[in-house]
Amino acid sequence: MGPFDRTDRLRWQAASLLAAAPVAAFAAAAGPAPPAAVQPQLARAEQAQALHARLLAGHSATATLEAWCAEHGLAAKARVRAVQVRDVQRDAPEEVRKALQVQADTPLRYRRVQLACGQRVLSEADNWYVPGLLTPAMNKVLDGSDEPFGRVVGPLGFQRQTLRDEAYWPPRGEGPKAVLLEVHALLRDRDRHPFSYVIESYLAQALP
Repeated sequence: MGPFDRTDRLRWQAASLLAAAPVAAFAAAAGPAPPAAVQPQLARAEQAQALHARLLAGHSATATLEAWCAEHGLAAKARVRAVQVRDVQRDAPEEVRKALQVQADTPLRYRRVQLACGQRVLSEADNWYVPGLLTPAMNKVLDGSDEPFGRVVGPLGFQRQTLRDEAYWPPRGEGPKAVLLEVHALLRDRDRHPFSYVIESYLAQALP
């Protein structure tokens, strides 16, 4: 190796050390990487936040859940169905009648459902609604089928108003039915009449 080659090599080595120094200093300041077990939990927390934001921004929980199910491959066919829980009846609390702007003697119907996509139950919902503000055909479908409420009343051109919501991380409870998010929402028709009050609990099974 000639003098010129040796000088070039020494310059290259010095430049390499200078370039590596800031990287090493940054790595030392950053500290050790988090344990691998922590990273999946962070990813699930971020997914829960994303679902929360989309549900609050969407006009229909059914449509939002179907899109979510399709994007994350939660089922072979991304179609949400409402599995009715028929052996449960609950009187409407005073706050429900107040929000729906109806008198104590105004007939309300109650529907408890589990919204499922494939084999996963994504949410459970209690729904009190004013049958007099729906068409007879809509009431018939809601009484006798597992069609989601939002899909059935879609022709009303409704808008969804979130009254309050609360997120839980870690989820509230244990197992696949642990609750990620609880939402109280009011549905209004195109004339701004409130016709449905729903309390929704979104479950851990909704996460990929």
